[in-house]
Amino acid sequence: MKTDLLEYDLPERLVAQHPAPRRRDARLMTLSRTTGEIGHRGFSELPFLLRRGDLLVVNDTKVLHGRLRAARATGGAVEVFLLSPLPEAGAAGEERWEALARPSKRLKAGEEFEVGGSLRVRLSRRLAEGRWEVLLSGGSVPVAKALERVGEVPLPPYIRRRPGDPASREDAVRYQTVFARNPGSVAAPTAGLHFDEDLLGELATAGVGIARVTLSVGYGTFSPIRTKEVEAYAIHPEGYRLPPEAAAEINAARGRGGRVVAVGTTSVRTLETCASSGGTVAPSGGTTRKFIFPGYRFRVIDALVTNFHLPRSSLLALVMAFAGVDAVREAYREAIAREYRFYSYGDAMFIS
Repeated sequence: MKTDLLEYDLPERLVAQHPAPRRRDARLMTLSRTTGEIGHRGFSELPFLLRRGDLLVVNDTKVLHGRLRAARATGGAVEVFLLSPLPEAGAAGEERWEALARPSKRLKAGEEFEVGGSLRVRLSRRLAEGRWEVLLSGGSVPVAKALERVGEVPLPPYIRRRPGDPASREDAVRYQTVFARNPGSVAAPTAGLHFDEDLLGELATAGVGIARVTLSVGYGTFSPIRTKEVEAYAIHPEGYRLPPEAAAEINAARGRGGRVVAVGTTSVRTLETCASSGGTVAPSGGTTRKFIFPGYRFRVIDALVTNFHLPRSSLLALVMAFAGVDAVREAYREAIAREYRFYSYGDAMFIS
């Protein structure tokens, strides 16, 4: 498949810079896989699109407070963006992380910074592609607690915030899903951002179940596909876990004829990583490089809740694999014409 098919032109004004007033207030485009018919609803109407016995599968990952601002000894500002923990252990109380640091070219190995009075950051050594190995220490406080206290929730590069922007306080809450419980992601599984507790109650009343999986979203989720052919792209690895209770719920739903409805592309990749040829799933965990693009035969999911994705992204390739290239391109054209809001804080699709 030509990567150019993942291209589209989006007016900058349609890139959502802030969430809807309430999580459930987003718009919801519906798309039929069989007919290509497009409809327009509100996300709060999702319970009416589902059936008793259906099962939503959500990603319960939590976005790390991994954006750290500090000052160098020279007085200049430095920003460290944590990407993923490294397996090599540091000294007692220390953690090793892979990170981005700015301004990278001016920084030197061995430099140390204090963040918020309770976290020490040391640049250990340069890695490939402008990345750094950093050492974190919270002193008498565990690193995880220190990060929660002084770190900021990182936002995607297309959401713009100035230092001290009052909206940043809202981001700390709204850029996490209500399911978030397992820290490890640098970006939110955005389809889950539209659910609130009231909507979950309505889904339960409607007889719709919820199963939880975990996939830690990596920074590579923002990387465009630069190869001419989609098939030549090497997707970034991400850690995942499908717990036994979720596997049992998914297999039971399929056994009773209910639909498995993935909430987000991360849930899809987790399920399809763990799927057998017969469509059942087994508990599993580890690292996945599952890359789903048009031509893929889905084994587990029957419907998908997803946001509108970046051009040339592996996420958009997955959506096209599920709904069809032409159907998705037409849906995106209509979404732009009707001024849907795009990307992380934007509106959603329900594809069935």
